[in-house]
Amino acid sequence: MRRPFIATALLLAACNGTPSRKSRTAGDSLTERQRDSILAKSKIPGASAVGKAMRVADSTSAGIRAADSVTP
Repeated sequence: MRRPFIATALLLAACNGTPSRKSRTAGDSLTERQRDSILAKSKIPGASAVGKAMRVADSTSAGIRAADSVTP
């Protein structure tokens, strides 16, 4: 009785519904960053959080680059 449950769980885990980069259409010319930027400027509730997350990520990346460029 457990085998069908385990098989179903494994199948669902393998098909998580996330489209791969290869499955996108050839006409999709926007980068992920560009799509996120457009979303952040929209009037969708919670969209401003996307913009804030992008700013935090940029700040963190800049800090890491600055720390990497320091010579001992």
